[in-house]
Amino acid sequence: MSKRVINFYAGPAGLPLPPLERARDEMLDFAGTGMSVMEISHRSKEYEAVHNEAIGLVKELLKVPDNYKILLLQGGGNLQFCMLPMNLLWGGRKADYIVTGSWAKKAFKEAQIVNKDAARCIASTEADGFRRLPFANEIVVNPDSTYVHFTSNNTIYGTQFREFPDTGDIPLACDMSSDFMWRPFDVKPFGFIYAGAQKNLGPSGLVVAIIRDDLLASCNPSLPTMLKYGTHSDNNSLFNTPPTWSIYVLRNILAYNREIGGLDAIEATNLCKGEMLYGCIDRHAGFYKGYVSEPLHRSVMNVDFHLPSSDLDDRFVKEAKSAGMVGLKGYRDLGGIRVSMYNAVTVDQVTVLTEFMEEFARKNG
Repeated sequence: MSKRVINFYAGPAGLPLPPLERARDEMLDFAGTGMSVMEISHRSKEYEAVHNEAIGLVKELLKVPDNYKILLLQGGGNLQFCMLPMNLLWGGRKADYIVTGSWAKKAFKEAQIVNKDAARCIASTEADGFRRLPFANEIVVNPDSTYVHFTSNNTIYGTQFREFPDTGDIPLACDMSSDFMWRPFDVKPFGFIYAGAQKNLGPSGLVVAIIRDDLLASCNPSLPTMLKYGTHSDNNSLFNTPPTWSIYVLRNILAYNREIGGLDAIEATNLCKGEMLYGCIDRHAGFYKGYVSEPLHRSVMNVDFHLPSSDLDDRFVKEAKSAGMVGLKGYRDLGGIRVSMYNAVTVDQVTVLTEFMEEFARKNG
């Protein structure tokens, strides 16, 4: 095998090596079946054991209370943008949305398509170019809200909620696609959480969702079968053929996360990586220009910065690739550089990047 690169892509993103090696070793003969996990029935006892283990590991790692259900869904986060309001915004119910970036804006737009009178934007930082998050005094929740939706991490603009909005008794609904399981957190303020797998959890094609029982019981009963959360809850996410390969790799990664110390250990590593990279940017503030205007709102998953010119941006990406680092080109609408440091990125790999950045600034600053 040729040498693996250091992967800073924003998604699909790099995965930890040990779970991939486990998948490699079991590729042609999974659990003594003589077949790949992609080839066996999703009704078989061998696959069902993997499926249930993956669900159990989500519960274990996050300490999910008993009054929540874990769902393994398809359609990506984009389907959840409309599936959530379809299930919960019926019969005159309303919900509040916090808009902090492109994905949060899309979620709000889809909710308005489902029910234009029910979805309300209560805070937005679009006027500031999404360079920051709303401050606490800018988020005023309506008392009749069924849920308050927000996006925990902004992959494009590089902001992240370190402290979640305080909405009192009104449940939070959150798109955690790009920072799910980067750290432990209290699930109890949330009524619904969803996360596309292709950042921290596994391959694309899978969404992990967590829904509280009271919200599940209040879902619209008149939806088509596949769009009902109850359909998937009642059938242990096996109503139809699930994305078996993605769930298998999810299981591998979650089992590995437990082996390395769980989410406390993962958080410590992620904070270390963030300190290293932002420390380098701040030391060369005249050369590396961070996009986020509020330091407390900086993401440790996705870090955006610009160099003094677009030519230097391009040279940075090209020379980094020659040094074995890929995925550093900024989002197409933002430009510059984007470093995505999901759980699979190691401290050693960020050390390689920051050493490269120090040298690049010395030569070109």
